[in-house]
Amino acid sequence: MADKVRVRIAPSPTGKFHIGTARTALFNYLFAKKNKGTFVLRIEDTDEKRSTKEFEEDILQGLEWLGLQWDEGPDKEGDSGPYRQSQRSTVYRKYIERLLREDKAYYCFCPFEELEARREYLISIGQPPIYSEKCRNLSAEEIKKNIALGMPYILRLKTPKKTVSFEDGIRGKIEFDSSLIGDFSLAKGMDAPLYNLAVVIDDYEMGITDVIRGEDHISNTPKQMLVQEALGFPQVKYAHLPLILGQDKSKLSKRHGAVSVSEYKEKGYLAESLINFMAFLGWNPGTEKEAFTLEELVEEFSLEKVQKGGAVFNIKKLDYLNGFYIRQKSARDLAQLCIPYLISSGLVTPKLEIQTTVPKVEFLGTSGVELSNEFIVNESGKEIGIEFIEKAVSLYKERLVTLSEISELTDFFFKEKLDYPKELLSWKQMTSFEVYDSLDWTEKVLGKISLKDFKKETLEKELIPMAQEMGDRGKLLWPLRAALTGKKASAGPFEVAEVLGKEKTVKRIQEAKELIK
Repeated sequence: MADKVRVRIAPSPTGKFHIGTARTALFNYLFAKKNKGTFVLRIEDTDEKRSTKEFEEDILQGLEWLGLQWDEGPDKEGDSGPYRQSQRSTVYRKYIERLLREDKAYYCFCPFEELEARREYLISIGQPPIYSEKCRNLSAEEIKKNIALGMPYILRLKTPKKTVSFEDGIRGKIEFDSSLIGDFSLAKGMDAPLYNLAVVIDDYEMGITDVIRGEDHISNTPKQMLVQEALGFPQVKYAHLPLILGQDKSKLSKRHGAVSVSEYKEKGYLAESLINFMAFLGWNPGTEKEAFTLEELVEEFSLEKVQKGGAVFNIKKLDYLNGFYIRQKSARDLAQLCIPYLISSGLVTPKLEIQTTVPKVEFLGTSGVELSNEFIVNESGKEIGIEFIEKAVSLYKERLVTLSEISELTDFFFKEKLDYPKELLSWKQMTSFEVYDSLDWTEKVLGKISLKDFKKETLEKELIPMAQEMGDRGKLLWPLRAALTGKKASAGPFEVAEVLGKEKTVKRIQEAKELIK
């Protein structure tokens, strides 16, 4: 197995799929595919109190949505499973027994309170908070007696005094003095390994060759290397990615905004936008190109192009990329992506069963999901086809930053009657009489246009000359647009009128005239 690159992403299902974990998964995926290797998904769910099935599903769905398909994992058993730590207790016990048998680990019966008091004292005097080695040389009789008495214990590694060094794939040579680490804990019991032991055993058993992870794990690396040495395992290659920082240069957290993949998906960001954005969080291809497909990223990726310094999360860059990718969508694809948001905002309902036609609310906008082509406008009960939604959504294709904006931008297409102040209809200093006359003239002109010819081009041809005669085109176009949309800003009145159709357009002009009266 060592001849072939094998990497892993090993998230804990104790919270939603974090954007930082997703970035780490992406870099591992790119490295694996670039080197014709294997991408393994391992679920580190030994924290029974905090690990949930819901969070595990969130991780799996997030990876799938991003297109980071794993080669081996909980649902794709390879030769190295099981791929959930909670199912690997017998594997861990075998190695724990071996460490004890070979006198490379020992039982520590020191009370937790005593350990904490010593730790705090050492920190207070500026010393590294290492264990005192009090239990390191207990006799076999003492150990047997303490266990018989039911005394709680942890297992510690007999850490050799030496310099631990490794060549980081991103940062170069890194060294640690093991005397500043001390005899660290390995397990809470024979079947309860702690992180630094479990991860080493899992990586070995699963044939992992390269560990690519965040720089916050650098301090764990010497401990894991010491465990590898104690067990006679070959050393894996390490590369530590820069942290993702907020605009204030502190570690990215909830106070900076959304931090989970599902939150960005719910807000209406596309998978390709997020992938492209995350790739540039610490990596640069060395060219001016900003937009890459996943396949292009695989081709370009290398650890040599990963920076050492923290990567700042710039939401404006993500917004820019999302708008770019939205504009690449066809009218039908964009409509399909936007429909779940129209449904969740209560504007429309699919005629078919919602449960079988609409993606889960927490993962709105999933591309490739077949939705109903027929809908009911909730407020009026009128039936519409997807073609109507396509036309409405297409008007805002150039303005959309996120898919979730679509409901607020297009709600007037689906409402029976608009609610807005009459002042909205006035352009600059127009009086109510002028607004009324402008709408009245417009209504009369539109009334003469046939249903067949009720198109943007025809409307412009008939109304623009009249608007120019008024000396200020806004005196005709503003009241018309406001009457049709009820908004201060929207798509142009002729485009909107074409989508609404003659009947609804004329009806809204009449309602606006009544409002002015």
